[in-house]
Amino acid sequence: MQIRRLKDTISSSAMLATTAFAGSLALIVILALYLRSKPILDTKPLSELLLNSSWLPSQGSFGLYPAILSTLYVTAIAMLIAVPLSILSAIYLAEYAKESLRRRVLPLVDLLAGIPPVVYGVWGVLTIVPFVAYIAPVAGSLGIPLISAGRFSTGFSLLSGGIVLAIMVFPVIISITVQVFRSVPFEVREASLSMGATQWQTVKHALMRVALPGIAAAVILGFSRALGETMAVLMVVGNVFMIPSSVFDPAYPLPALIANNYGEMMSIPLYDSALLLAALILMLIILLFTVAARLILIRIERRIAVG
Repeated sequence: MQIRRLKDTISSSAMLATTAFAGSLALIVILALYLRSKPILDTKPLSELLLNSSWLPSQGSFGLYPAILSTLYVTAIAMLIAVPLSILSAIYLAEYAKESLRRRVLPLVDLLAGIPPVVYGVWGVLTIVPFVAYIAPVAGSLGIPLISAGRFSTGFSLLSGGIVLAIMVFPVIISITVQVFRSVPFEVREASLSMGATQWQTVKHALMRVALPGIAAAVILGFSRALGETMAVLMVVGNVFMIPSSVFDPAYPLPALIANNYGEMMSIPLYDSALLLAALILMLIILLFTVAARLILIRIERRIAVG
């Protein structure tokens, strides 16, 4: 009996230690990035690093404002495309599609999640970039703000990055949302349909209300992936350090900036420290949005519980 209790105590302590280590990893990464970023933070004001738009390392200028703005823009475009399409696809697969069709389509959706980002990047260069270059002059002639492109665009742009990212986010949101809808008790559907509601009204007013926290969690996971994605984005976004004024302009998001430059020209003073500061800012942006989304999720759950 004592040996069994000893084994339970040891296994419980081991699991607690591994859980504490996993939970503290984010803090360890943030601390390490801060320590490596400290040289440039001690040399230049944080406001200059965040708000200056000049990136000239050889002249000691390390403004990250265009890269931060590009990161937020390309992620916003990806989520605007991915969220409605993914949720509607998930509703169809969970509530309208036949079981045989669902069994065939869901494995294909899961397969998309396993494709390496570099394959998405190559596919984006071969298909999305030429498509964007083709539609840019037509869309630009409409004179709508944020989509003006003048007479010419190479196609390497925010929109290309957003489309590729949206396709990468699809399987994350669709798979989780389908599982959430399938986990809603069948009695909820029966109660709504027995009162004369149509299938769409049942989905809209009964199932969505129950599934909303799970859908929000799926969108949060998709958003986190889109915000930190590197390889596919840097291959299609153009990598031009500028403040984009249109979705057809090239950009240089933080992950692409770090991946393209780290390890090169490290003889320039403060260069590596500036890139690690960019990594720290990216980490803090993801953390900030994740915490904010988590707080929104908690409010939704409380509102549903109250009724």
